[in-house]
Amino acid sequence: MSFRIKKLYIFMLKTFLPLFMMTFMICLFIVMMQFLWRYIDELVGKGLSIDVVAELFFYAALTMVPLALPLAILLASLMTFGNLGEHVELTAMKSSGISLVKVMVPLIVLLSGVAVGAFFFQNNVLPKSQVKMWTLLFSMRQKSPTLDIPEGAVYTQIPGYNLFVKRKGKDNDMLYNLLIYDVSTGTSSPRIVSADSGRLSLTPDKQHLVLDLYQGNWYEEMHSGASSRMGQDLYRRESFHDKEILIKYDDNFTRMDDESMRQQYVGKNIAELRRTIDSVQVKVDSTGRVISQELHSLPVVGVPTRRMTSRDGGRPVQEMVRPVAMKHPVDFDSIMKSLTPTSRSAVIDHAIQQATSVQQDNAFRGLTLNDDLYTIRRHGIEMHKKFTLSLACLIFFFIGAPLGAIIRKGGLGMPVVISVILFIFYYMIDNMGYKLARDGRWLVWEGIWLSSAVLLPLGVFLTKKAVNDSAVFNPDAWMNALRRITGLHQTRKLEMKEVIINEMDESQAVEMSKALKQSCESFLQRYHGRQGYVDYFQKGYDKDTLRLLTREVEDLVEYLSNSRDQMVLGKAMDFPVIRQLLTYHITNYPKLGLALAIFFPVGLPIYLVGQRHQHNLRRDIARTVNVCDQLVAILQGKYTRDMEYTSEID
Repeated sequence: MSFRIKKLYIFMLKTFLPLFMMTFMICLFIVMMQFLWRYIDELVGKGLSIDVVAELFFYAALTMVPLALPLAILLASLMTFGNLGEHVELTAMKSSGISLVKVMVPLIVLLSGVAVGAFFFQNNVLPKSQVKMWTLLFSMRQKSPTLDIPEGAVYTQIPGYNLFVKRKGKDNDMLYNLLIYDVSTGTSSPRIVSADSGRLSLTPDKQHLVLDLYQGNWYEEMHSGASSRMGQDLYRRESFHDKEILIKYDDNFTRMDDESMRQQYVGKNIAELRRTIDSVQVKVDSTGRVISQELHSLPVVGVPTRRMTSRDGGRPVQEMVRPVAMKHPVDFDSIMKSLTPTSRSAVIDHAIQQATSVQQDNAFRGLTLNDDLYTIRRHGIEMHKKFTLSLACLIFFFIGAPLGAIIRKGGLGMPVVISVILFIFYYMIDNMGYKLARDGRWLVWEGIWLSSAVLLPLGVFLTKKAVNDSAVFNPDAWMNALRRITGLHQTRKLEMKEVIINEMDESQAVEMSKALKQSCESFLQRYHGRQGYVDYFQKGYDKDTLRLLTREVEDLVEYLSNSRDQMVLGKAMDFPVIRQLLTYHITNYPKLGLALAIFFPVGLPIYLVGQRHQHNLRRDIARTVNVCDQLVAILQGKYTRDMEYTSEID
């Protein structure tokens, strides 16, 4: 039996993979530019060779993969399904009976493999690349900058020397009007050298600078070992025709040993991180037990709490000292007043010294414990981050794919904007959780998994809406929801149909209009005036009656839309939209309504808004009665312009 991949799956993979590779390279380039701008000062002016810089960029690119991969998946999935929706290919698939989940199956399998690969990358490749990158970066920081002495400015890149050159030769070999401040022995006694000209060069081993000076002077303070005034005032002045100064200056690039970096949390895999956490935790627990035992053994008000006892010549055993039984409480103030001022001051000073000593000792131990706890948190953060990347890849796919199917916009326009906004939101939450976990304010797993916990419900919500073809981004749906909350009015728009299948029967329309009028009048008789404060919260307007009334109005308008008479269509648009607002009926539970009514600061604003909405509802229903009369008159040929009026409700 041969295994064949469905053409739909091959089509989806061919559509997604090129976009994924393109977006991944773009995202990686963007984060690499961020890395370059961040560390540009460490690279410029050091005379580094191309192979060293290329090696640094290679390891930096590997280190930036966890940042670029989720963004690339989000952008690629948005573009893929946005293109399918924009070109009506997704609609054709759904019309053929293929659900969105089935379309996503090959990409889910592919990205599941990417997530597994991302885990092994985080565990095996990323620690080594981070060790190499940081070792190279620290080595570059230690390298001395190349000699590029400017004209008319003080050059401070030679350790221990400040060099001023007024003018340089055309070939940059000769330097004219030099002024040198030698502070290699300290800033308190600098040596000052001035020369008419000079030449600066490197020794063949690039370990020293040779400064040949011509026609100059040397000024130096001479300090003797004695502290006498005469010894401090001595100085030396020397005039020379030519002079050679040898300055220690290492121009070679020395690569640091990466063994120390391997011992850091960035250079360890899960097993090594776990071993470090366990060993440091044992140390913390041991230190905590020692501190606890010492605190319990401290004397209380000068009375020891423990003592060593030995019975029958056996091994000494530490045991608790029973508290001293006191028949009457001790008045400490009276005891202190009975002492002489000198004794009282001595007692207070001794107590302060003991308290300060204990406080300083515990503060030092606390700092040591904080360092160990920080080490545990940093290693725990690095261990959890090896799992979060894999989950982030899947979460971003389940956000991007349904979102692209909903918005149906491809290309690099709308998808890029949405991807950047979502990724910035993810990055802010992830960074906030990281800092909370690093500082010990949250548990490590809570801070590191915060971004995944926030975005996972969003992915589930968007996937559910896309599968059910819900109008998440339909402005009409959002406007209707806003009208339900705020009570905004809604106008009807009807147009004459070019093709009418079911013609409107005038007698049937008259009967439906009279039935609707009767229902409206019955409602107005039942709710003829303003409801009281308590009745509003406990009863309100009956929702079932309003729902039936709304259905009658919509059925009549739908039936009238089949008319060929423009006057009938115009009158059908005059029917108000009977809305189902939340303020018509606050709650189905009378006791809860009574509680809201009693809670006056909340109940009063709700009551005032509700009364306004109920007033508008009664006005709309009265308007519906008038429109029914006018419609019947039109259908029966008795309509006159004098029948146009609007009923007002007090």
